[in-house]
Amino acid sequence: MCQLAVVSRASFYRHWEQAAPDEAEVALRDAIQRAAVQHRFYGYRRIQVVIEREGFQVGVKKVRRLMRDDNLLAVRRRKFVVTSDSDHPFRVYPNLAEHLVLSDVNQLWVADLTYLRLKGEFVYLAVVLDAWSRRVVGWALGRSLESDLPLLALERAIVSRQPQPGLLHHSDRGSQYASGRYVGRLEEIGAVLSMSRAGHPWENGKCESFMATLKREEIDARSYSNMEELEQHIEEFIEQTYNRVRLHSALGYWSPEEFEARQARQKTTPPWLPAGLSFSRHEEVPPGPAPLSGDQP
Repeated sequence: MCQLAVVSRASFYRHWEQAAPDEAEVALRDAIQRAAVQHRFYGYRRIQVVIEREGFQVGVKKVRRLMRDDNLLAVRRRKFVVTSDSDHPFRVYPNLAEHLVLSDVNQLWVADLTYLRLKGEFVYLAVVLDAWSRRVVGWALGRSLESDLPLLALERAIVSRQPQPGLLHHSDRGSQYASGRYVGRLEEIGAVLSMSRAGHPWENGKCESFMATLKREEIDARSYSNMEELEQHIEEFIEQTYNRVRLHSALGYWSPEEFEARQARQKTTPPWLPAGLSFSRHEEVPPGPAPLSGDQP
């Protein structure tokens, strides 16, 4: 019919969608709006996964178009603040994490520190993530940047996960992570240390990404009067939202808890194995023909 009328099919469908939206279209739009309000900082890809799990069959492009029409697309603020001081006398370690191929929990932990601003003071947050599942396995909030803060986050991670020897711990070169107490505790559990190069925050990208998510979706969304109130909301965000509910694109749009549970059910390997290594390989150049007599070398 469209060929006979010399009308494109896209124009035909667009006409009927604009003229008389059916009940299914209204229901889809309602589902998108509810998901966008419930998950304020989800982009259109995560929203598409959420409503697809509710039973709607819809593509990413259509979700993006409807969210744009309703002014629901998330707007993100990008900035980077340097908080680590790598100018210290402690021993530093090479970056071993960049070559790991992860296949299980407790193969690689990544740790980092950030500052949070209250009305009258600055406080600091230390976290430890399982790099394979992006799950926060330990965290601590305090008013000082001394090594006690990341050490407390590390202790909580050790208690909750009970890692076996062979775990690789990766962080930046900050003095807190290179201090004797922190390094000694890692050596006690048989962990191997790895550190990013100075001025290369992307080498600890998983932790940097979590910090950005925390600030964008929780810290910047409200004001806190004191550290006790902040700590309560951070615990709720990490334990109830980030680890259990929030969808991660790197995990196939599953939450860290769901991802670990699914992988545990499908696991066919022994209980725990250390991570593998992967190095870039160069193709061998085949030798050329042997030079003839009298040819220049």
